Amino acid sequence: MITVSFIIPVANEEKRLEKTFTALQTVRVPRGIRLTEVIFVNDGSTDITASMIKEFSKHNKRVRLINYTQNQGKGYAVRQGMLAATGDYALFFDADMSTSLSQIKKFVPYMENHTDVIIGTRKNGKSTVIRRQPWYRELIGKCFTKLTQFLLQVDVTDFTCGFKAFSQSARLTIFPRSIINGWGFDAEILLLAKIMGFTIAEKAVAWANDENTKVNLAKAIPQTLQDLIRIHWIHIVKRYYFRPSKFPLLVDHVTQYQFGEFSPHLNPLPEERKKYHLLGEEQVKDFAFSIEVEADRTEEVSIISLRG
Repeated sequence: MITVSFIIPVANEEKRLEKTFTALQTVRVPRGIRLTEVIFVNDGSTDITASMIKEFSKHNKRVRLINYTQNQGKGYAVRQGMLAATGDYALFFDADMSTSLSQIKKFVPYMENHTDVIIGTRKNGKSTVIRRQPWYRELIGKCFTKLTQFLLQVDVTDFTCGFKAFSQSARLTIFPRSIINGWGFDAEILLLAKIMGFTIAEKAVAWANDENTKVNLAKAIPQTLQDLIRIHWIHIVKRYYFRPSKFPLLVDHVTQYQFGEFSPHLNPLPEERKKYHLLGEEQVKDFAFSIEVEADRTEEVSIISLRG
């Protein structure tokens, strides 16, 4: 039986959480997998998001909440959830439920086949878009995809669909090494998955645009462009051109990497992925696996023992 953790990053979601709660209470988990936990990561909400989740957790024994007071960005929130998850796979999705949880059944065959990274796509020509975005958002999305494919050389059709699952070995290898906290984090984690030789599969999903989206294009576009440049510089230019002797010419040859040790607090990984060299001379430190925020208070609350 494959165990699955749900990861839901939230920031000031008091108006949409009831929809999320309803989806969680009515989801029918497909045969072959078992839902072990639902982890909400409250990314510095200033409304009653945290209290709503705490109340919901009283009646739902699989619910956990990671809570901190300073907003860090969606990438940071997803990272904390992924590193806290205990399932064989961890699936993250957005609180607006643009992709229905029923779509998880499409991921099950890939989980059974031990695919490392499974991503939903709205753009491969086989997906079902129930409610489309405005034309200008679609155009911006297409431009972002093309630019990301060109800069990072990652051949996927949809970087930003908020419905992605990671195996335990993949998430415990990728996320401690991700550095992007903002909207560009999707592109970074998929690039890291490629560099580390993990298998990646795309699956078309049904998706409906949320007309009340909280993404502010005026802020998101320049931030994402900055993130892409930073990702390209650190993970490609700096890695392959400034330290060529430390990295293989073919990124699929994972065993050729010179690696730094993992934290002893993590679960064992497959032999060929026990070590990984982190960004040049930097090494993996224990604090990379904590959920602390500098000059802030971070806590994990409402951790309720699971039943069955």
